[in-house]
Amino acid sequence: MRTNPLTTVRNLGILAHVDAGKTTVTERILYLTGTTHKRGEVHDGTTVTDFDPQERDRGITIFAAAVSCAWAGHRINLIDTPGHVDFADEVERSLRVLDGAVAVFDAVAGVEPQSESVWRQADRHGVPRIAFVNKMDRAGADLDTAVASIRERLHPVPLVVQLPIGTEDGFTGVVDLPRMRALVWADGADTAEEGPVPDALREEAARRRRLLEEAVAERHPAALEEFCDRETLTAATLTDALRDLTRTGDGVVVLCGSAYRNRGVEPLLDAAVAYLPSPLDVPAVRGTHDGTEQERPADPAAPMSALAFKVNATPTGRLTYLRVYSGTIEKGDTVWDAGTGRSERVGRILRVRADRHDPLERAVAGDIVAVIGLKSARAGSTLCAPGAPLLLEPPGVPEPVVHVAVEARRATDTDRLASALARLTEEDPSLAVRTDPETGQTVLSGMGELHLEVAMERVRREHGLEVSVGRPGVAYRETVGEGVTGFVHRHVKQDGGAGQFAHIVLDVEPWERDTEGGDGFVFRSAVVGGRVPQEYVRAVEAGCRDALAEGPLGGHPVTGLRVTLTDGQTHVKDSSDTAFRTAGRFGLRDALRASEMVLLEPVVEVAVTVPEDGLGGVLGDLAARRGRVTGSDTRGGSAVVTATVPLAELFGYATRLRSRTQGRGTFTARPTGYAPAPVVTAVTTTR
Repeated sequence: MRTNPLTTVRNLGILAHVDAGKTTVTERILYLTGTTHKRGEVHDGTTVTDFDPQERDRGITIFAAAVSCAWAGHRINLIDTPGHVDFADEVERSLRVLDGAVAVFDAVAGVEPQSESVWRQADRHGVPRIAFVNKMDRAGADLDTAVASIRERLHPVPLVVQLPIGTEDGFTGVVDLPRMRALVWADGADTAEEGPVPDALREEAARRRRLLEEAVAERHPAALEEFCDRETLTAATLTDALRDLTRTGDGVVVLCGSAYRNRGVEPLLDAAVAYLPSPLDVPAVRGTHDGTEQERPADPAAPMSALAFKVNATPTGRLTYLRVYSGTIEKGDTVWDAGTGRSERVGRILRVRADRHDPLERAVAGDIVAVIGLKSARAGSTLCAPGAPLLLEPPGVPEPVVHVAVEARRATDTDRLASALARLTEEDPSLAVRTDPETGQTVLSGMGELHLEVAMERVRREHGLEVSVGRPGVAYRETVGEGVTGFVHRHVKQDGGAGQFAHIVLDVEPWERDTEGGDGFVFRSAVVGGRVPQEYVRAVEAGCRDALAEGPLGGHPVTGLRVTLTDGQTHVKDSSDTAFRTAGRFGLRDALRASEMVLLEPVVEVAVTVPEDGLGGVLGDLAARRGRVTGSDTRGGSAVVTATVPLAELFGYATRLRSRTQGRGTFTARPTGYAPAPVVTAVTTTR
């Protein structure tokens, strides 16, 4: 059996906005824990976690990478997640299986759009976090300003446990406030030298420790009792209270450093094992079987349950990444896929180190591993012991917002292209492939322009295919601006023998629009006197849902409406579920045609950073793209503009921005939902 008990296991993710230094933090962790023997660098393509050729070419994380390392007697299973908005689904699937996370922030920029998005994702999953303010050696770096942005934009209670020693390029270390000791890193040193707090910082360190004590005592009963008795807190009490507040989500421990210069990462590792939870500290996983909710404890002796969160086809075989929640999986075991109802055999079990793997005989509750041999499991599949079935809730999959038409340049490669796209969608559930019914073209949909670029480059590199790609388009939605009442639809069909009869009356009205672009549909029945039996009411609802697939404006999905069945009529012989479902489908279709419809388009929030002398041109360009400026700021000689812009107007914007600013401008974007499109867009889109 393994040497580490569950109390010494940490399943952690690294979360951040793109370019906040997340992968560099991960690489330093691997180096300091002895997992690697040299420091991997993003800029020269030597990172362990960004091992895909595209990640190294582009200098960003695209695929969530799992690594395992050891620190201070603890086993840390670490997932480095993408920071770019187009790959948010990788973050979502990773958060589903994590017990804790380290949120990395830029000491100059503070909270950026995607750091806000991943923070909200972690909130939804209830994942406890600590924060690491990185790049403290950069010009304009300021811990207090970064913490203020965390407090104001993310709304946690920041519990700052360090005081920087030195500023900007002179940043050399930190004061550990709970222990009131200084940690200083010499240039090029791997480890810090510990000593007393420098005289020049002693008064400020004492003031900040007092603020930390007060913040903790306000929120922790045991700490409050000691604080009232002694007017101070011991380091042990402070550490215990910080651990409790972190795990309950009542506070976020904040540390700082410069991962690139290897300063501050050791205390970050210490904080991760001290404050973030083990598998035993989080609620037991819950699932269902035969409609009954069940709970599985994090116990190697319990019935086995695991969730697949990532699938990757490699030269060595099809890897399925698992979080084992309960029980034990051994090499050669037969497991039950609760979603498909199939049995599968586990061939090999691997401890993952990004693109390298160490074989294991077994995996137990709390482990994150990869297995070879599973043929049908997908991201979101539940695997369990055959004699103890359980279905876990899978991660949600976002609706694609951008699409392109793709075609093999050689007709003989058409089948190979279909196979390559099928493999892509198997590995990445946020990609979707369909055939356009009008043109017959193959259409690939995803979360953004970069997402689709990466997918098509994989088709070229990994499958050796030459592919033509059309211009990108966005996923529009339709909604009801002004509905109809008392809309009558009568479905009668008589072909000899049993016929079909259904008579329904519908009210259609606008409903709160789902800003996430989701279903946004509410159905209710106001039929009295049993004129429409309940089983037929359910059939009408199913038919109405069928009708939502294509709206009257341009065949786009319909959202943001409420449909009320107010009356109906049945026939003693010819009424059936099928008849009423058909009536629901065509009745709502015709009711929408009679309604005043509104076209919705996806909208994103952009943050554009440019030299101050280029601000005017950028503002004009955003206005021309139907952008609405929501704020501006200056940071170290650069102007930062935030705006909401229709996604359709951002295709090619990166190239345009670089041209306008002589290569000095950058921008990031995150989706904010859907908004009504102007009339000219609606007319163009529906032609």
